[in-house]
Amino acid sequence: MIPTLSLRSTGGRAVFILLLLAMPSVGRADQFVLFDATFTFTKADADNAKPSPSHYYVRGKSINPDRPRDWTNPVDYRNGTVHIRTEVIEKPEGGEPTTWSLCYIPNRGRGNGYGCTGTNVYCEKGVYEKDVSMKSFWQNDAIVWSEGIKQMDLVIKDNSGGSGHAHKRRDSEKFFPTKVRITMIQVSAGSTYDPHQVSNLPQGTTVKSPKGTEGCAGCDASGSSQIDNNRVGADIIDLGHAIPIYDDEPTALAALIA
Repeated sequence: MIPTLSLRSTGGRAVFILLLLAMPSVGRADQFVLFDATFTFTKADADNAKPSPSHYYVRGKSINPDRPRDWTNPVDYRNGTVHIRTEVIEKPEGGEPTTWSLCYIPNRGRGNGYGCTGTNVYCEKGVYEKDVSMKSFWQNDAIVWSEGIKQMDLVIKDNSGGSGHAHKRRDSEKFFPTKVRITMIQVSAGSTYDPHQVSNLPQGTTVKSPKGTEGCAGCDASGSSQIDNNRVGADIIDLGHAIPIYDDEPTALAALIA
């Protein structure tokens, strides 16, 4: 309801009374689900993923078709946060630290041309959640956010850093097969993630700490593991990946001949 402005006269002077009949609830989040994907991923899937091994591609109907084209206006998602929910449904025994790089592939890039955040490092089945600033992750400024996001590339890795692709490990049986549900919710600047606005998520699910389980080798006391978050996306995108537009031609040429 629109606030109403009424006018009345008292002693020859106009008195304006502003009746605020409806106010938005304080703290209500402007948010949207970028994708909610449940999938099984085998060693064969990782080896044969095209154009890049170890990648699971969220595109087409799998990514929210109603996502905004412009992430800066009228709602500022670019300077907000992303809530990352990782539900590990199946995982080989042994507690091998595992993570997924979550890479934003834009309609228009600059410089490196894409940017990546990531899930928690986890060591067992369960639900893991965290919030990440959209200005804190690797190469977040390599995306022209006003032009929107084309797709998301999900890459399974160990906890050694940006190039720790799970399919390259000699002990790959510690990672595959696996089944996960990964959900990314974009939250606008100044808002707080509200799980009640997300449909189809189990309420009251026990959320494990990022550390995972006792005996999760490789996870430090904080539960974040020894992974370099500033390189979470490094060395993962191969040439078959299409980022259609670069701001500068030398960068595009370098990408083609690298």
